[in-house]
Amino acid sequence: MVSAVRTDPFAGAILQVGVLAALAGTVGLSAYGWLAGLLFGVVMVAALGYGLRRSGADRLGPADWVTLTRATLAGGVAALTVEAFRGPIAVPVLVALATVALSLDWVDGQVARRTGTTSALGARFDMEVDSFLVLVLCGYVADQVGSWVLVIGAMRYVFVAAGWVLPWMRGSLPPRYWRKVVAATQGIALTVVAAGVLPRPLALAVVLGALALLVESFGRVVGWLWRHRVRPALPAAPVSPAPAGHGSEWTPGTRIVRQPVEVGGRRR
Repeated sequence: MVSAVRTDPFAGAILQVGVLAALAGTVGLSAYGWLAGLLFGVVMVAALGYGLRRSGADRLGPADWVTLTRATLAGGVAALTVEAFRGPIAVPVLVALATVALSLDWVDGQVARRTGTTSALGARFDMEVDSFLVLVLCGYVADQVGSWVLVIGAMRYVFVAAGWVLPWMRGSLPPRYWRKVVAATQGIALTVVAAGVLPRPLALAVVLGALALLVESFGRVVGWLWRHRVRPALPAAPVSPAPAGHGSEWTPGTRIVRQPVEVGGRRR
């Protein structure tokens, strides 16, 4: 029998194909869009399956299914973003997918708390979906505000890469609600800009404001990790063995044992 650990992630792949098929049947999707969406689906299934095996979980929790739905919507946004490099797309559809995905970010947290199914895997899955959606939206709005906006989408991945080189950056962080607010702000700001309802100067200001918040948040995180890094213990001073001999060679801490000697045939 195939275990739930294997079937749950593949259900996400089926959902991803369903989202892509719906897009192809309504607004149209080229082979490039299909390829982008399917590639994301494959990576998602592999990463989620690995995460389940590593955590020892038997199956996805209720909140994880909400996050999985968000991930498939993000895959749809990725497919439409790739289509945008080839020509005009249905912007309202892209904005709708991103808006629903961002809204479900609040829902999965509520479900996890109400069902008592919060987990490290669920939190990591949720964070990675957020990061991917922000990166994709950055790719879409880069044509409107400039390619520098990709800094917003890349910052999370640069932070992770830095942890491979600097072990202290992989430390655990205390919960802080402000980080969630900043993360949500990135998605909302980028979605509003993607909708094309703002004049370019205002859209630029919105994205710059979002970037400023993100830099401040990451700066606090890096500063906290640096201050609370684990410093290597100093090596203990070597202890010299007690010197052999008697009398003047005695040093504090050396135990002197009186050796018996033979005197007149008797040991003293």
